[in-house]
Amino acid sequence: MADKEAPSLDLTLDVLRAAAEETRLRILALLAEGELSVSDLTDILGQSQPRISRHLKLLVEAGLVERHREGAWAFFRLTDRGTALRIIRPTLESLDRSDPQLLEDRTRLEAVRAQRSQAAQAYFSRLAPEWDRLRSLHAPEAVVESAVIEALGPKPIRDLVDLGTGTGRMLQLLAPRAGRTVGLDASHAMLSVARANLEKAGLRGIELRQGDIYAPPFPRDTFDLVVIHQVLHYLDDPARAIREAARLVAPGGRILVVDFAPHKLEFLREAQAHRRLGFAPSQVAGWLDEAGLDCTLTTEVAPPRKGDDQLTVSLWLGQDRRVVTDWPLAQPDKEVA
Repeated sequence: MADKEAPSLDLTLDVLRAAAEETRLRILALLAEGELSVSDLTDILGQSQPRISRHLKLLVEAGLVERHREGAWAFFRLTDRGTALRIIRPTLESLDRSDPQLLEDRTRLEAVRAQRSQAAQAYFSRLAPEWDRLRSLHAPEAVVESAVIEALGPKPIRDLVDLGTGTGRMLQLLAPRAGRTVGLDASHAMLSVARANLEKAGLRGIELRQGDIYAPPFPRDTFDLVVIHQVLHYLDDPARAIREAARLVAPGGRILVVDFAPHKLEFLREAQAHRRLGFAPSQVAGWLDEAGLDCTLTTEVAPPRKGDDQLTVSLWLGQDRRVVTDWPLAQPDKEVA
């Protein structure tokens, strides 16, 4: 593969020049701990926003750092593809973690993360009572998550995207099994919650992106697993969301849909903005079929007790019909702090 070829002399010099400055090397060391915003970096490094932005611009141009927008915010992370990071990674890994300057940077990083976590959890706590009420109506989360793991089976996961990631729970559950892991959500506030939860769980290298589930900002055939967990019932056009998700599925890849079976709990429309009161097995299976996937599994997780006031959780697994012609020989390494 091209990104495994030995780097040219010119590229190596460009990368080394970009990294061979104290602030930029400190930025790279911090980004090795996870993605950060410009505001985060100014607080940690004690430098002005324009100065930090100039350093980041150089690192992006050198191919060491990637930038993505989240509303009015810009987040930066170490690139995980290409040759540039392979040149500088040994240097980052050899840095003395007990160095006073780097130690101070990490201490400030933890303070920034704690502040960010408090803000995110304050937002989430306002939603928690209603979410707790909803969770009380269906099987415990651990039981549902066990069904998710069983549905996916032992097949390796190369590239995973969770559409409508919310709190990031599916990312926490599945990221240790995947190579590249991405979470997409339309809400910056929910992404803040997900980011805080992932940091608390010690998971690194997970990408979070703000975007529309009807127009996900990823190329066609990018992921071998797409997850849509408890999202469809919020949507006006769930069939369209599945079609867009199918566009992202690589040949031979899969879509996992988790949602509710049909129910009559009308209060969820007003209390929690549910647009659909569940889905019949044939309904979602039909949408998967129309999108070019075979529904290979449909299963249900029963509620803790019987009754019309309870919710059954349904799972559907769709398999892309195209023949796999370029499956990787080995899975990428996954960093877990």
